[in-house]
Amino acid sequence: MMEKVVLPMRTVQELFDKLASICISPGYVHAISYLCLRDTMISYSGEMKTEDMQHLYSGKQLIRTEISVLIGLMIKHDIDYNIPTPQILEEYVETTDSLLVQIHDAMSASISDGLDPKKLADKDFNPFTSGAVLREPIFYGAESAYGFQYRDFSTAKYGRDDQWLVENKGFSIQAARNVVYAISRLRDEKSGPMLQALRKALENAGMFLPGNTFTAQEIADYAHMDLAIVERILVAFAVPQSARNEQFKALLDFNISNAHPLIFTPDGKYLLFHICSLAEALYEAPFYWMIDDKNYVSTAMRNRGLFTEQFAAKRLSQVFGEKNVLSNIDIFESKGTKLGEIDVLVLFGNRALILQAKSKRLTLEARSGNDLKIRDDFKKSIQDSSDQAYHCAQLMEDGKCLFKDASGNIVSLPRDLKRIYILCLISDHYPALSFQVLQFLKYTPTAKISPPFVMNVFTLDAMTEMLSSPLHLLSYVDRRTGYPDKILASDELTVLSHHLKQNLWLDDEYIMLNLHDDISADLDKAMLVRREGIPGKDTPDGILTWFPATTLGRMLKAIEARSDPAIVDLGFMLLTLSEDTVNDISAIIDLITERAIADGKNHSTHGTDRGRTGLTIHCNDDLIEIARPRLQNHCYARKYTEHAQTWFGVCLRPRDQALRFGINLDFPWEQSDAMDLRTKAMEKPSK
Repeated sequence: MMEKVVLPMRTVQELFDKLASICISPGYVHAISYLCLRDTMISYSGEMKTEDMQHLYSGKQLIRTEISVLIGLMIKHDIDYNIPTPQILEEYVETTDSLLVQIHDAMSASISDGLDPKKLADKDFNPFTSGAVLREPIFYGAESAYGFQYRDFSTAKYGRDDQWLVENKGFSIQAARNVVYAISRLRDEKSGPMLQALRKALENAGMFLPGNTFTAQEIADYAHMDLAIVERILVAFAVPQSARNEQFKALLDFNISNAHPLIFTPDGKYLLFHICSLAEALYEAPFYWMIDDKNYVSTAMRNRGLFTEQFAAKRLSQVFGEKNVLSNIDIFESKGTKLGEIDVLVLFGNRALILQAKSKRLTLEARSGNDLKIRDDFKKSIQDSSDQAYHCAQLMEDGKCLFKDASGNIVSLPRDLKRIYILCLISDHYPALSFQVLQFLKYTPTAKISPPFVMNVFTLDAMTEMLSSPLHLLSYVDRRTGYPDKILASDELTVLSHHLKQNLWLDDEYIMLNLHDDISADLDKAMLVRREGIPGKDTPDGILTWFPATTLGRMLKAIEARSDPAIVDLGFMLLTLSEDTVNDISAIIDLITERAIADGKNHSTHGTDRGRTGLTIHCNDDLIEIARPRLQNHCYARKYTEHAQTWFGVCLRPRDQALRFGINLDFPWEQSDAMDLRTKAMEKPSK
């Protein structure tokens, strides 16, 4: 019997070099066109459904970073556009798929090779902070932005730089955005024949490329723009005809196709494989054009910082209202010494949200696995922002400083702040951000100051779009910061999507929640419907669909309208309830309302959550001076009998269930002889 020979696994570099030889094969450009169509196209009939997107999260499809590698390797030589036979095309596709799987496996296997066995014996050693480990999530991590966000946010990001762009590039940022939009729509219209070809597998190898090509005249006509301006924009984002991507010698090297995703074709057209790559280049590349101008670099840097801060203020104002969102708040001690500065401050009820913005991104050296650069980039992008925010929060918690807005006016803070939330915001896609936060971020939360919530502008945009009311957004921030090390997801969009569907909640017995990328499909579809006009449901089935239609949902809306600290906490508590509990309580409220209308008397009900908190509801038209003490006494008694830390009370008007007033009791339970006597014969409330 022959002994089986186990061949050693090839290294990432060996596999990369093998892939490079395939990518310059005759007609390989058609293989990339097929792979892009197979793995990135969403096909639907009528309305788009979540199921139509599931193939994008199968784990078998190529991701955009892998497709970019193929393009970068192909352009290292003159592209051969000859159409291969179906058999050769199939061989290209199968070989490419196999090599990319092997590269991923080899990179994963190399993780253990890069670890020092001596360090592993140290109980304080964290292997996940090494560059050898982080290379994999950095390269293979999920997208953290939608293509339409890159495209549409570019105008706000570079609006202040328009004069430089017009003088040096010959076009405005709005014009560039309009060209990218036109290309996107034109590609969609051309996708029909390609989808038909895809259904026939690889029988017609020449059908896949035409949908990825276009002329400048086509775009000018579609966008109703001047042809000369369109040509200048397309040339700016096209690989220079003399360039051969010489520096792209390893998987994580600089790849010119990321900065210049358009390719000139011999027949005078432009070739684009992935619209998101062009949209990202529109969002990223102009900054690098400008910093090459030594006379403009400081202005470009300043404008990028202003964009991040003002973007955050605008998005948060849409939720909380402009009067509750303040920018550039300076903090002074009593003698007038400036101690800190808050980029954006939100005040709502007894909650404050401190947001610090940074514009530093992950450098190429860090993406390649350089340990020192990874840590340095993280410090400058995230840790410094978190430290600054915590310093400001501590000054706010201390209560001895003056807070002034940009005009020098004193900002009045709520007297009894219950919670201060920390948001650290970055302006760019930062690969494996959530994973790096788990490994590197250092902070010391207090009973009042939350752990930091780190995100990019794209996540903030999605959060404020979907959670467009103050309590919904703050409740999510409260929940998310309550599980800083219990949620494992490749991106924050996945966590948000899970919350919209399931109402994020982890019982104490769970130590970790692992969320797969496919969970984000519900959010992805909703955002496409809202921003791109795709037919379909614009809100995932979940907390945003069933809760508002209930009696408790209407109560929540009334609480938000008042932003009264006494009942804001009640809103937070209501948003933690399950759908069944909300429906049950709503039905009971409807019942006591009917009874109050029928006999004109006060009717009440109560509920408790495992002795931690509870709610008493009164329904009557009695005078406030009668109704309020009665509700307060009832709440004190119920809180005592349940040994609860907190207890809420609300009084509703019978005829329309309108919220009259609320009560919030929050103090530790202590045994009391007087309360024992008072509650001894306490009857259960009528329901």
